[in-house]
Amino acid sequence: MSNERNKSTTFPPRVISEIHRAAGEGIYEIRGGGAKRSVPNFDDLVFLGASMSRYPLEGYRERCDTDVTIGARHASKPIKLDIPITIAGMSFGALGANAKQALGLAATAMGTSTTTGDGGMTQEEREASKTLIYQYLPSRYGMTPDQLRQADAIEVVVGQGAKPGGGGMLLGQKITDRVAEMRTLPTGIDQRSACRHPDWTGPDDLEIKIRELREITNWEKPIYVKVGATRTRYDVTLAVKAGADAVVVDGMQGGTAATQDVFIEDVGIPTLPAVRLAVEALREMNMHREVQLIVSGGIRTGADVAKALAMGADAVSIGMAALMALNCNAPLYEEDYTALGTTPGDCHMCHTGRCPVGITTQDPELEARLDPEEGARRVRNYLSTLTMECQTLARACGKSHVHNLEPEDMVALTVEAAAMAQVPLAGTDWIPGSS
Repeated sequence: MSNERNKSTTFPPRVISEIHRAAGEGIYEIRGGGAKRSVPNFDDLVFLGASMSRYPLEGYRERCDTDVTIGARHASKPIKLDIPITIAGMSFGALGANAKQALGLAATAMGTSTTTGDGGMTQEEREASKTLIYQYLPSRYGMTPDQLRQADAIEVVVGQGAKPGGGGMLLGQKITDRVAEMRTLPTGIDQRSACRHPDWTGPDDLEIKIRELREITNWEKPIYVKVGATRTRYDVTLAVKAGADAVVVDGMQGGTAATQDVFIEDVGIPTLPAVRLAVEALREMNMHREVQLIVSGGIRTGADVAKALAMGADAVSIGMAALMALNCNAPLYEEDYTALGTTPGDCHMCHTGRCPVGITTQDPELEARLDPEEGARRVRNYLSTLTMECQTLARACGKSHVHNLEPEDMVALTVEAAAMAQVPLAGTDWIPGSS
């Protein structure tokens, strides 16, 4: 007991260790991955499956559809997906070419989309991806009107969940000759992307930019706007008013290839409240389901997918989980993890370019450890599992389409989650904060 009293909650060992590191090095820590702190999340919600008062669907006899259309508000060629699970933007540079190709092949096999990320489009990714979303970022790296026209939709990135208000980072060891040429950068020199677009200072300028993008692409391509989850209600409202066909809201659990640890852990709000705030904003504008909402940041299971849809999202996007399906953090090549000072399951060394399993690297020898066909098979299996899990939960609630799930189908297990999601605390009809 006395030993417990002597332990400090203000200065636990991890905080002391970080103070010692900062004092020795004089610079902030950079890492990849997402927030490691515990925050209320979809695990804190459960579904109320059918029993006496609800009628379930028979899993092997009654359909439960999963299709979604994105971008019909203004685009003449909206995106039509077979499943409501997409692959988030991860750049060539942050990922190697084999990883990008694997993700594209898997998305194509499942009838969904993948996204370029910063730095432009590779030919391998375009060929592998039947439906490819082109990210239009503040850096403009690799951006050309021709590439915009080659894409199936354009995602204007205003912010990212791991670092709202901050730009991307790509350290010099990952900037090979090919990456440097695509981004018009010097080889081997650290790159820090801009934190805001150079040609606008507010939402009025965003409206002009969206119109320019529509004119460049002959009003064919859906325009998404991606925001990091912070002032979500206002950001979604402004994105819709600027003319977005779809809004992507990325919670603080979203990952990154590299940024300051203080950004990852101390900026932004969790995905759970961000979904509710985004849906409320859309409903206040009578735009819910007309402007599609895509949610990302910490989506891992089919239950996460179903809960996001039940709260009002049209689709979700996965990044870190897709990399896990490619064998990120798998117990392979353990001597290489040791050399990085980490272990499988706890690795966040994406920024180093020394990925033991060949995903977040430009090193030819390491990259060869990831076979694109085998990687695509694994990601396809993972996406298929997520879809079936989501359908299972929807059927259990008596729904013939996953989009028919609703907040009334869920309760919360904690007061915090009940308040953030605005669903009742289990066993009560109490929603904290409601009048």
